[in-house]
Amino acid sequence: MFKKVSAYVISIAAALSVGGLSALATRNSMDIYDAVATPPLSPPMFLFPIVWTVLFALMGISAARVYLADGSWKNTALTVYAIQLAMNFIWSLLFFNGRYFLVSFIWLVILAIAIAVMIKLFNDYDRPAALLQLPYLAWVVFAGYLNFGIYWLNR
Repeated sequence: MFKKVSAYVISIAAALSVGGLSALATRNSMDIYDAVATPPLSPPMFLFPIVWTVLFALMGISAARVYLADGSWKNTALTVYAIQLAMNFIWSLLFFNGRYFLVSFIWLVILAIAIAVMIKLFNDYDRPAALLQLPYLAWVVFAGYLNFGIYWLNR
């Protein structure tokens, strides 16, 4: 029981920490979103931290489920999970701090592919874990739309 609870606590905390570090690293650059032209359907800035907190929590729950699942290749799935988390963090730096809108869009496309691979690998061990990642993939695809729109409208 302790192993199970601690796996969830550590996994959720780790995922939320990536989000928190990302917010901390970009806190002085977030005003860019209000300073640039944005595409239709752009949500208000206050919505992003709420959505990302929920998504990072779901990611942590999902990863804990895979960690606790049986299977000899689950380390591969968890490695892909860690890589995409790092990629998520780097995107924030590229977009907000660097203002490299085209580069960050390309990065998001690669991130979406990494998330899709992770979902496939997670599905091999725990279908609910894979399903918990679908909102994240959907949001990253939507973020790609926003990112490309910002690039296009602010060239």
